[in-house]
Amino acid sequence: MSSQGEPKPEAQFAKRIDPTKEALTKEQLQFIRQVEMAQWKKKTDKLRGRNVATGLAIGAVVLGIYGYTFYSVSQEKIMDEIDEEAKVRVPKTGAN
Repeated sequence: MSSQGEPKPEAQFAKRIDPTKEALTKEQLQFIRQVEMAQWKKKTDKLRGRNVATGLAIGAVVLGIYGYTFYSVSQEKIMDEIDEEAKVRVPKTGAN
């Protein structure tokens, strides 16, 4: 049985190394590349999701502006047509 005074064994953390300065075996270099590739894939998946969300948001804004432009231009034409009809329908009298 362990007594209260003994320290608990702690998990060892990965030690940072510089592969260019330290002599590493081929297996160690391959493992480093494998871990780096896994980290890169994890980051790119997250980034891809953000890029899709950003692209959809920008696309929605562009389509909104495009639709509003067509809507406002069509309203201007209608107002011009109404003004022209009003001018034509007003009978001209000698007082005008």
